[in-house]
Amino acid sequence: MTAFTIVDDSTAWRADFEQRLRASYAAAGLGVGAVANRLDEVRAGAGAWTVAAMSDAGAHVGYVAVTVAEDGGTPAGRIVDLRVEPHHAGRGHEHAARDWAEQWCAERGARRLDVRLTEPAGELFGDYPVRGQLRTRTIASPPEPVDSVTARPMTPAEYPGWLASEKLAYVGDIVRSGALSPEEAARKSDRDFAGLLPQDLATPDNSFLVLERAGEPIGTGWLKHGYLPGVTYGYSLHIQEEHRGRGHGRAAMAAGERATLAAGDSTLMFTVWGGNRVAMNLYTSAGYRVLEEGRSIALPRSATT
Repeated sequence: MTAFTIVDDSTAWRADFEQRLRASYAAAGLGVGAVANRLDEVRAGAGAWTVAAMSDAGAHVGYVAVTVAEDGGTPAGRIVDLRVEPHHAGRGHEHAARDWAEQWCAERGARRLDVRLTEPAGELFGDYPVRGQLRTRTIASPPEPVDSVTARPMTPAEYPGWLASEKLAYVGDIVRSGALSPEEAARKSDRDFAGLLPQDLATPDNSFLVLERAGEPIGTGWLKHGYLPGVTYGYSLHIQEEHRGRGHGRAAMAAGERATLAAGDSTLMFTVWGGNRVAMNLYTSAGYRVLEEGRSIALPRSATT
């Protein structure tokens, strides 16, 4: 039987946890500086983590780390880590730890439980719906334009309409993933865009692109350069509805990759929301690896996920 004991000193667990994260991020193609930045972001929340040691008949089995915090006004739990030693794996300890984490977070008022995975979910988290994936690809050289699709800077006259469309699309992505309600997603959209674009089109280190084919606008792009050391983050590469299904998605990605290299970065990163299977398949076919995958369920466990 798996027993859980809250530990006062989590030094040993944290050292192993960070080592595993470092190896996973490096394997996904992040450079040393970007890996260090990601680890700093992870450590920023360490003060709120609760770490429990798992044991079975007095033998150490592994660790599970959890936390509960407000997210947009809603208490949300998170499984920070769940690690069973290899020689104890497959004996039910993983499921016991997951169940313990769900109960611990629910008892503290969490209405949702999140987990961020750096490896395939497997059966343990298979019933946690995918809410989003962080994908990355290291770019060796500028790709040639695809289907004669080119990119030019967005004009001030084009920006207001683009911004309104992007905010609406962002809300739709969040709601479709099942992460938040429409009202919560709308509030998150307003907050996020206000923070990301304080100077609108003039916000430094951002590229706002209009994608064209034969002089006709077919889509837009928004990229943040230096998001991490050497990494550009693609907030949006969007093809207009009437131009979809013609291979222009890959053309948009090629434009984003050229802009990434032009800005001095070597890695392009995207988030793809859960439920967007078309985009996931596109990123996979283009060589973008999953750096992290976010999954979540509603709490209590009996609630619809």
